[in-house]
Amino acid sequence: MEENKNAEKDSNVMERRSFVKAITAGSVGAAVLGTSVAASVLGCSNSNAEKPPATRKVLMKVGCQSGGTTKENLEFKARHGVFNFDGGAPKYIKGKGWDLEESLKKKEVCEKYGISLDAYHLTLTSAGIDKVETPNIMLGKSPERDREIEDIQQMISVAGKTGVHCLNYNTIILPILRTGMTLDPKRGNASYTTWNYQEAIKKNEPLTIAGVVTIDQMYERITYLLDRIIPVAEEYKVRLANHIADPPTHVGYRGITRWNSPDVFEGIKRFANLYKSKYHGFNLCLGSTAEGLKNPRTEILPIIKWVGERNQIFNIHLRNIKGGWDNFQEVYPDNGEMDFFEVLKALRDVDYPYMVMPDHVPHHPDPASSNQAFAFAYGYIKAMIQAVSAT
Repeated sequence: MEENKNAEKDSNVMERRSFVKAITAGSVGAAVLGTSVAASVLGCSNSNAEKPPATRKVLMKVGCQSGGTTKENLEFKARHGVFNFDGGAPKYIKGKGWDLEESLKKKEVCEKYGISLDAYHLTLTSAGIDKVETPNIMLGKSPERDREIEDIQQMISVAGKTGVHCLNYNTIILPILRTGMTLDPKRGNASYTTWNYQEAIKKNEPLTIAGVVTIDQMYERITYLLDRIIPVAEEYKVRLANHIADPPTHVGYRGITRWNSPDVFEGIKRFANLYKSKYHGFNLCLGSTAEGLKNPRTEILPIIKWVGERNQIFNIHLRNIKGGWDNFQEVYPDNGEMDFFEVLKALRDVDYPYMVMPDHVPHHPDPASSNQAFAFAYGYIKAMIQAVSAT
């Protein structure tokens, strides 16, 4: 009987040793069991077991800039869990600026739905100088640009008085550049806006009214503007978030060299280093940035790290693309080149605290397609933020 007990004991010891050897041979077993179970099997106390790293707090939140402050749009946002918002802009009065009373009403109506009005868009938009309300700033024409800059200064003051502490803007001459649409039958015949540089060259489009503008001229005009509005932004505590020119492209395309072209990262660095002010930074559109990269999946991450560690990311446009430099399509967030789980981890790791929003979405003939695409994007971003919060 005693011999049987000893044999059974020896067998149990051998099985236990084999089990311990199996789970400690690789990280998978330990990860599955957890440190406390592994410690128990090994006969170690929990105090000696290696503790998993603490999760890092996630500060960012889903946001949006589409639709304005109508009842219908604000209810749509609230239904989909979007409680941070870029409200577009208050009424613009030429020669004066924004209507403060209307701005305060916008904030009030947002708050009725629990929505925080976090940002506006300055009149320096992505439509290009032929459609912007303040064209002479980027044309570099004085004294016309000085009067327009006074309007911008007034807009900054209105934002600050309203409690809106971020203003998104563009410093461009050419508008957003696209050459057509690409149909995707695998995604319900959605259509993606497309840029192909070779196709654009074939069109042989003329110079704009700006003529030829070199990169140094572009930066002179940007600096002229910022010299006059950054002090106002500092006074009213309003962050100025410059959008990445969409897309970065070749030197001298239609006579214009964009401020972030042809090397988008070098352009970002040059712009970032113009001022040492916590109110000078970026509306970092990841789609537009990726459009200037040959390998967006890997190259986007060091850009986020570099700008984020300088605390110069004031807004994020989360837009994915297929392709990259010279040839891309704007697609859904889950079927492009960039891995947005890794992107949001990178934003978390630089303690990015502001909005992550879709800006452009795919198209479809269904009249509800725009809201459908935005709803998909909101849910996707919220899920990604939750996933990153758990890692």
